[in-house]
Amino acid sequence: MNKTLIIILREYTTRVSKKSFILLTLLMPVLFAALIVVPIFLGKIEDDEQKKVVVVDRTGKYLPLFKTNEKYLYVPDSEVRADYKSDDTDVEAVVLITGNLANNPNAATIYGRKEIQTDLRSSVEEVLASQIRKEKLSAYDVPGLDDIIADVEKDFSVTTVKWSKDGGENFSSSDIAVAAGFLFTFLIYMFVMAYGGMVMQSVMEEKTNRIMEIMVSSVKPFQLMMGKIVGVALVGFTQIAIWGVLLLGIFTIVGQVLMPELGAEAVSSGAIAPMGVDSAAIAQASEGSQNEMWVALMNLPFLEMGIMFLLYFIGGYLLFASFFAAVGASVNSQEDSSQFTMPVIIFLIFGMYAAMGSAQNTDGPLAFWASMIPFTSPIVMMVRIPFTVPLWQELLSLAILYGTALSMVWVAAKIYRVGILMYGKKPTVREMMKWIRYK
Repeated sequence: MNKTLIIILREYTTRVSKKSFILLTLLMPVLFAALIVVPIFLGKIEDDEQKKVVVVDRTGKYLPLFKTNEKYLYVPDSEVRADYKSDDTDVEAVVLITGNLANNPNAATIYGRKEIQTDLRSSVEEVLASQIRKEKLSAYDVPGLDDIIADVEKDFSVTTVKWSKDGGENFSSSDIAVAAGFLFTFLIYMFVMAYGGMVMQSVMEEKTNRIMEIMVSSVKPFQLMMGKIVGVALVGFTQIAIWGVLLLGIFTIVGQVLMPELGAEAVSSGAIAPMGVDSAAIAQASEGSQNEMWVALMNLPFLEMGIMFLLYFIGGYLLFASFFAAVGASVNSQEDSSQFTMPVIIFLIFGMYAAMGSAQNTDGPLAFWASMIPFTSPIVMMVRIPFTVPLWQELLSLAILYGTALSMVWVAAKIYRVGILMYGKKPTVREMMKWIRYK
């Protein structure tokens, strides 16, 4: 059997059989799903206690607007009493209105012993803002002015359509395209950071345990390095595949159990149809919006995105993993590796920021040059591809990436073959340059 293949199998079987790998692989999807599902369940749990809110309206015209609901009991009073400030009182807050809000918007204040709850403030603002609007409109004495303004203020949005190569029209959405691009970008970023670091850690462990001295006596350093890089990559693919299957199963079960309840609660509580709004119209608008998003999602170039994701995924991992392997072979401790890994981390972080900036203009100078630089192209190009990138730019970017990756593999192999047998000395960049020139 090929020696490189033996090392790949050894690296793979050693890591997937570890208890830490098994626990992390099984628990991570559960924890991730819990981060999403638990807040939804907690959000359904409402405080049954009705809190008392005192309304002191010195004008006398705003008090009738406050209607008691399930959360707040509004009670009138003529003044702000001293006992309202005591910890023994059952009053949650005091709304003080001192003048005509249409003329003086600062004449309303909410007092409380604790920080005022956001929903209470929003509720008070909504009630008063609606009344102020009515008062200001009535001051113009124009018949039907309220209806005219309501008609003028109707929401408006522009539909976006992308022409296909055959002249067809496809509904598109930049938000959907950005979200899809960032999903692939995030996967590449996390994989490179996690499993590239795993390659470095593996090399450092075996170097510290002096296993390297035995292994290099029967295996070429290059074979050893590539075996580790490919072996760890297979470990990563296995872990991600298991996570994907488990998450799909978890969210399928949770969706069937949770979503019908949420929908029923929304209808029964009136959350779907606010006061004065036609619930059928909202349902129709919501359904239309969901259909448009679904069509936009289906119109994305998934085949191209999938192929390019694999190519950039492999190229980016090969580039950074070979660098991490060289660093792991050169240093003797985790602390020593920081000075060498920091530039790589900076490149990856810059790539994420460049991707965020490129999402606003995928054909701009930042997007173009960041997708050509090999250290950032795997991250930035995945954001651009859903917006359609010229084929020559994709091919040029891949050529630069793989050319740089192969060069990095060659450089890393030179450093690796010397560094794995170096102990007790922290190498400098100058010394590592000498290692590269060794024949």
